Amino acid sequence: MAKTKTAFFCQHCGTQYAKWVGQCTACKQWNTVVEEVIQKEEKTAWKTSANGSKKTVKSLRVHEISTATETRLDLHDKEFNRVLGGGLVPGSLVLLGGEPGIGKSTLLLQIALKLPYKTLYVSGEESQKQIKMRADRVHPGSESCYVLTETKTQHIFQQIQAVAPDIVVIDSIQTLHSDYIESAAGSISQIRECTAELIKFAKETNIPVILIGHITKDGTIAGPKILEHMVDTVLQFEGDRNYVYRILRALKNRFGSTAELGIYEMQGSGLREVNNPSEILISKNDGDLSGTAIAATVEGMRPLMIEIQALVSTAVYGTPQRTTTGYNAKRLNMLLAVLEKRAGFKLGAKDVFLNITGGISVDDPAIDLAVIGAILSSTADIPVEKGVCFAAEVGLAGEIRPVQRVDQRILEAEKLGFTAIFVSKNNKIALKNPKIEIRLASKIEDVVRALFG
Repeated sequence: MAKTKTAFFCQHCGTQYAKWVGQCTACKQWNTVVEEVIQKEEKTAWKTSANGSKKTVKSLRVHEISTATETRLDLHDKEFNRVLGGGLVPGSLVLLGGEPGIGKSTLLLQIALKLPYKTLYVSGEESQKQIKMRADRVHPGSESCYVLTETKTQHIFQQIQAVAPDIVVIDSIQTLHSDYIESAAGSISQIRECTAELIKFAKETNIPVILIGHITKDGTIAGPKILEHMVDTVLQFEGDRNYVYRILRALKNRFGSTAELGIYEMQGSGLREVNNPSEILISKNDGDLSGTAIAATVEGMRPLMIEIQALVSTAVYGTPQRTTTGYNAKRLNMLLAVLEKRAGFKLGAKDVFLNITGGISVDDPAIDLAVIGAILSSTADIPVEKGVCFAAEVGLAGEIRPVQRVDQRILEAEKLGFTAIFVSKNNKIALKNPKIEIRLASKIEDVVRALFG
């Protein structure tokens, strides 16, 4: 047995130190350096070949490297495939993070049960009977999903060699531990070591691995920051527990776009894919209500129609409140300043509350005009004309700026039955004979005059 040593690791970024320091020199965080017991030992590969020799690697010229696209594994889940960029890349490592109870384990177990090829679901948090109860509720009768309850990586690799799965799911990376490191499971060094072993396994065997990761109270994935750099894809599963809808986003993706969005509905029988999210993000109100406006936004390749609600009232305590849900508060303050300076609306002494329905967050600047429409509608207590939506950015001079992919936004609005859409006068529209009325505007004054006279 090699000599046991101790080292100091930053819990925030994973930087190693020979002695304790008060401030991490890498991430500048205070009191995050802790001591851990480590074991320096000669490591062996996760699996040795029959003759004990290791694989040799040969360098290639750039023109000798094959550019043929590898066939992605279809997960039989359109939303998950979309966020990954078309499916799961063989040999890749995917990290899925989210709050406790949001549905991470349910989502991956549901996918594992539906797949026609062999899947090994490894759980370090639940027993096989607990997983069986959930499986019977979500997708009973699966013949190709194997369940293993184990936390030691060496035992997991032994089962992998015995089962020979096509996909491996680990729930969760914080529960695993390796014999090569003597610190406790969930520590910085254990998470880094276990992830490194899984990466070596995935790259050598070309078998994809999906990891579930816990998050901290700050919303970041627990463990060292280097964990997100080591994996190929980082996914975030989010949503409000008061809503039944869950959002799947890609924070990092080496094999696709990070702008895609997947939406699920939590039901008693598992998570249902939402193929047309525009219908669930718009309230079904029979009467006309002031303070609401519909925006045409785009998430990745998917156009969405979202409802924006605003409430403007007199400030009771003297200091006006600016509260937003799902929207950037600083951008709201900017739009309010533009309305006061360029359009003459005195909103400095008003409370403004803004909400994007459905519990989702949107960063698309193309919803600026809809935000202004909702605010002005609430201020005047006059509802926006029914069947009207917006797709334009607002500049500091009060000008209506063009947005990208306006044709997709117009087609989505037309598909959902809207009768008119406000866009920038400077947008180049390639559509011929659209069934929806396209209203062009160059300044905020044009929109206010068209909406409220």
